[in-house]
Amino acid sequence: MSRVVAGPWAAQTLSDLGAEVIKIERLDSGDDTRGWGPPYLTPRDSAPARDSAYFLSANRGKKSLAIDIATPEGQALIRRLSQQCDVLIENYKVGDLARYGLGYEELRATHPGLIYCSITGFGQTGPLRQVAGYDFVIQGMGGLMSLTGERDDVAGGGPQKVGVPVADLMTGMYASVAILAALAHRSQTGTGQYIDLALLDVQVAMVSALSMNYFVTGRVPGRWGNAHPNIVPYQVFRASDGEVVLAVGNDAQFAKLCEALGCNYAEDPRFAKNRDRVEHRAVLIELLTAQLALRSVREWVDLLTPLGVPIGAINSLAQVFEHPQVVARGMQVEVSHPLADKLPLVSSPLKLSETPAVRPVAPPTLGQHTHEVLRDWLGLSDQELAELAAARVIG
Repeated sequence: MSRVVAGPWAAQTLSDLGAEVIKIERLDSGDDTRGWGPPYLTPRDSAPARDSAYFLSANRGKKSLAIDIATPEGQALIRRLSQQCDVLIENYKVGDLARYGLGYEELRATHPGLIYCSITGFGQTGPLRQVAGYDFVIQGMGGLMSLTGERDDVAGGGPQKVGVPVADLMTGMYASVAILAALAHRSQTGTGQYIDLALLDVQVAMVSALSMNYFVTGRVPGRWGNAHPNIVPYQVFRASDGEVVLAVGNDAQFAKLCEALGCNYAEDPRFAKNRDRVEHRAVLIELLTAQLALRSVREWVDLLTPLGVPIGAINSLAQVFEHPQVVARGMQVEVSHPLADKLPLVSSPLKLSETPAVRPVAPPTLGQHTHEVLRDWLGLSDQELAELAAARVIG
């Protein structure tokens, strides 16, 4: 019972791991992201496009039920379905589902093993609990944008959001971890539990080391663009034909870099240790910038990679999915879709030896499985389904 990104991302991860996921959607419009385009999936029969690429990215492997939750009949169907489920994921505003008799306390009264995961912008407690939260706002409020982007004294400086909705995505990942932990607890005790996840909490947590920098020093960290506040050299450099990421994480790697460059920087007391390099960052970066501009991206990658110096090109998505390593790992697959002969999808990155991720199944069209699931799970007859559809309870 979630929409947009965080909840659907959690459910998609569970689907990759073999869970049967039933997605409850609104009649007619469905998940908000179905309309977040263009681009949209183009149907093979030239029918009007309804499903955006955005929706397709977070809903593989699910079954879609279109149910009007505002009707007593729709609420009853969801209540009956929930009694047969292990987990319910929802991202309604605080208290909304309780108004329909679908809150945690109501459902666990007859299903004590239910795991109920609520995802909101700000959580179930606190002064902002009733406020809707969106990833962009959360990136700002949670400190990420104060740390992302070029410094104010550099051209183009200022706060930037991350190019993908990381607060949503990370909340989805935290949700899937919490759900799996709750399932493990239930296997030992038979008892379900309530999970309260907030985008803001997750954003605050994922600032990670920079929060500790602040706690330890009392100094508020700022933006470093493509550089690192604690490691040097660890940033983007311009090669002769493009840009390259150099991420030297320790002194041994720095020595290897200097060996490849044919210089003695590693023996210079200003640069020998990482703490020295951080202190003399400006001088070292100027020296390395001049050196790295002399060869192409490909030359630097081919030279430094065998030496164990972390380096990589900045790839476009076209280059990503053509990269031999990405191809070898099977990160793009094609599946059939009800509206298209072939639909490319990103595969799950989870590689488990005994319980591998299932092969991706196309995201569902709106209400694609409504009759199937209500027939198979609740035993509704064709006559009952027809009556519910005629009354606009289901789609």
